[in-house]
Amino acid sequence: MAGMTTPADGPETTPADTPSDDGPVVTYVDDAARERALRAGLEEFELDEADRALLESEWDDDGLAPAEPALPVLAVIGRPNVGKSTLVNRILGRREAVVEDTPGVTRDRVSYPAEWSGTDFTLVDTGGWEVDVAGIESKVASQAEVAISLADAVVFVVDAQVGATASDERVVELLRRSGKPVILCANKVDGPSGEADAAYLWSLGLGEPMPVSALHGRGLGEMLDAVLDVLPEHSAHGELLPEGPRRVALVGRPNVGKSSLLNKLAGAERVVVDEVAGTTRDPVDELVEIKGMPYWFVDTAGIRRRVHQTSGADFYASLRTQAAIEKAEVAVVLVDASVPLTEQDTRVITQVVDAGRALVIAYNKWDLMDEDRRPFLEREIEKDLVQVTWAPRVNVSARTGWHTDKLVRALETSLESWDTRIPTGRLNGFLGELVAAHPHPLRGGKQPRILFATQASTRPPRFVVFATGFIEAGYRRFIERRLREEFGFEGSPIRISVRVREKRRRR
Repeated sequence: MAGMTTPADGPETTPADTPSDDGPVVTYVDDAARERALRAGLEEFELDEADRALLESEWDDDGLAPAEPALPVLAVIGRPNVGKSTLVNRILGRREAVVEDTPGVTRDRVSYPAEWSGTDFTLVDTGGWEVDVAGIESKVASQAEVAISLADAVVFVVDAQVGATASDERVVELLRRSGKPVILCANKVDGPSGEADAAYLWSLGLGEPMPVSALHGRGLGEMLDAVLDVLPEHSAHGELLPEGPRRVALVGRPNVGKSSLLNKLAGAERVVVDEVAGTTRDPVDELVEIKGMPYWFVDTAGIRRRVHQTSGADFYASLRTQAAIEKAEVAVVLVDASVPLTEQDTRVITQVVDAGRALVIAYNKWDLMDEDRRPFLEREIEKDLVQVTWAPRVNVSARTGWHTDKLVRALETSLESWDTRIPTGRLNGFLGELVAAHPHPLRGGKQPRILFATQASTRPPRFVVFATGFIEAGYRRFIERRLREEFGFEGSPIRISVRVREKRRRR
């Protein structure tokens, strides 16, 4: 760690003055001198094209790097038991989606990061379809419509052994109206004999059926190659608007008060709350002016539980929540303060953090909470929200409008943190002091040395650290904690990635 520097007054150094592992600590006259010296010192190490592109990237006049574009979204849809979750697991190369013969299985996650042939994308498993005897076509259609609307491209899975059903043909109509690219996957084709069954699916009018065995992996590569041909480079749904009002997602489990809060902020009944599950197929966007500042609010109300629809309704509520988060810049997660925190509450918070969005946690129905409940709530926060202690917490009442002004201040704070950029010289000066006072523990008798660090992007702030060895997860969390103490970042997640680089071999 001796290679990092501590800020002090002194002569400006040249790259040659950068110390070796056992050399003295070098001082710099200013942050710019430090940045030039450490950047020059990196030339002694093996750097690839991605490293050089990062080091040469430019920030705009406002000191902001553009947000990383959203990955394209590929949805896997189809009737129950056609092999969607098996296909998802096969694409991911690991068992993530729950595979059961019972339709409507509730999953903790609905989207997964995936990769094929060097292309990254987001894979959405829509295995939670609810199918009842009554009104089967309308239920399948409404659920399929949600999945289609949130995707950039669709893999439509049909059981080649069964052939096209009336439900399949109903979904085909939706696919045609959507205009989205569609890959027709003829699943359960385990050998050449099954390819004749797949050929019958030409009748759906979606182009050539791709014969696949999700169970054994047969034909998967050819299908994914076809997917990459139609998948856009960036998602059309997750991209942030470059200008205009900031976008705020109101998210949380059903009946927590999202629509009530939006109506109170707007000062009018903008959103009608329907008790029937699935009636709101897309998040409702509302332009609301608060204290002279306009905000786009993305509301995910309209999903309510009914006894016979619990798993399906929750699954699609999660899909809509994911979509609202991806479209937003900051998410307000509403939690019912009057009852214990649920797994669903923490799951929504995790979705926001994983998506890299700014975060505010609003404890709603504070007016309904009695004094006996308060100590239990504090213990729940300490236990279940320990990973997001950096998020602003606001106690509100959507019914009365109490403390909604504090909610607006919390939004401003989180968005400011989300946009924050630390100059490279100052960042390296901070790390130099940090590792000098708290060195990384030895690993295998060696101590990894941090060579250089830079902030690659904002929205959320993402830092890349070049080092001579692997930086343990615990030490990365320590760096993140100290970054927050030094620079704030209240309300914004932070990403820290490490690139291990070796010295060039002398020839």
